[in-house]
Amino acid sequence: MEEILDRDAMAQAEAVARGEVSAVELAQAAIARIETGEPVLNAVTQRFFTEALTQAAADLPAGPFRGVPFLVKDFYCHMAGTPTTGSARLLAQNVIDHDSALMARYRQAGFVTLGKTNVPEMVTMGTTEPVWRGPTHNPWNTAHTPGGSSGGAAAAVAAGYVAVAHANDGAGSIRIPASCCGLFGLKPSRARITLGPDVGEAIGGITAEHVVSRSVRDSAAVLDTTAGALPGDPYVAPEPAESFLSSIATPRSGLRIGVTLDAPDGTESAPDCRAAVLQAVEILRGLGHRVEEVALPFDGTAFRAALASFWPMTVTRGLSAIAAARGADPEVLVRELEPFNQHLFALGISRRAVDYIRDLVFFQGMARAMGQFFATQDIWLSPVLPFAPPRLGYFDAAAVGCDTAWSRVLDSFMFTAPANVTGLPSASVPMKVTAEGLPVGIQLTAALNDEATILNLAAQLESANPWVMPGRKF
Repeated sequence: MEEILDRDAMAQAEAVARGEVSAVELAQAAIARIETGEPVLNAVTQRFFTEALTQAAADLPAGPFRGVPFLVKDFYCHMAGTPTTGSARLLAQNVIDHDSALMARYRQAGFVTLGKTNVPEMVTMGTTEPVWRGPTHNPWNTAHTPGGSSGGAAAAVAAGYVAVAHANDGAGSIRIPASCCGLFGLKPSRARITLGPDVGEAIGGITAEHVVSRSVRDSAAVLDTTAGALPGDPYVAPEPAESFLSSIATPRSGLRIGVTLDAPDGTESAPDCRAAVLQAVEILRGLGHRVEEVALPFDGTAFRAALASFWPMTVTRGLSAIAAARGADPEVLVRELEPFNQHLFALGISRRAVDYIRDLVFFQGMARAMGQFFATQDIWLSPVLPFAPPRLGYFDAAAVGCDTAWSRVLDSFMFTAPANVTGLPSASVPMKVTAEGLPVGIQLTAALNDEATILNLAAQLESANPWVMPGRKF
């Protein structure tokens, strides 16, 4: 059973289909791992074990992941009858009475959902240390962050609880924890997966839904089962030319890959992050791809300024919506948030509508420029983060001050957020392990709606540079 649970999700589904293991037995094994690991990791903050075992014993849909254990991030992907809290105490009773479209698709795929995973309060940073839920620890080294905001999901997959887990990404929240935990994490193109029926563009169209996974093929196969729009979506991604899973079957050669080692705003990458990219460069050249250093076609300093203006409004808008629903004053309700989110709210509430429009226009200009960039390049290769996974507390505004925490958060977004504001697909691919035993990923970004090229190249890297899991040292 342990060996089966260590397989990727497609292999687990095959084992269930062959009768090698039942869905109930697989769920029980995953639950046992969660119960063993959670006193240390704190990745799963809501548990639905009884319901999951009942579901596993019933007639599950005959989807491609029938009987595979699964976890849902505690943000956006609503699961009927359960709270969606964003690890904010003020949303503890926010029980949703319906599934989101994405949750319904996960059910139809045959996944057995065991619980929900931890996130930073209001999903505003690339670590997972909410005061209410407590911090999630990185399975590779429990003194370090698993990243965020999908940090609970990434820690759970890296720890072997499940092979794949739901995640979403507004400024790097799939790719950052994937890098920190040694996983594959693809942020699809804007509108590839609907946010309906509850969310339209999620403030500026920056957010994308998907998963973190152990294997590229799992990510591709899950995307095949979940992609698609709903009536009323503000954007619709075109149908792919072939299935995402089939896109990785035949390795492509001669791809044009442009490399940057430092962040667009000039933030220097740490030696381990540069080394990971340079290791990828050597592998890719050996595979027959053309790799050269390039300059990005937008002003990185202006991008950082625009993001610093825009990002705080994610808190301001969210809290204002909660306050309106409760007939409360948001400037009173904000006192229930952590210091960092109080700081973002204060920054966001002072912004004018014209500032928001100006930022969107700047981001749209970036999208035009990157469109031209991908006329001559197939992939932008870069670090995911400018530093290896930091110790827990690195982003703690109460300890280091709000201004320092905010500057560190912006640093962490500099490689990842360009794909969010432009809508581009982008992925973190595991590459190396530091001398301190922490994983470091590299980022592959492609033209709008070209997830297939990322998946194909990531599968080549997966084969040429096999990935490792941390083992259950915790």
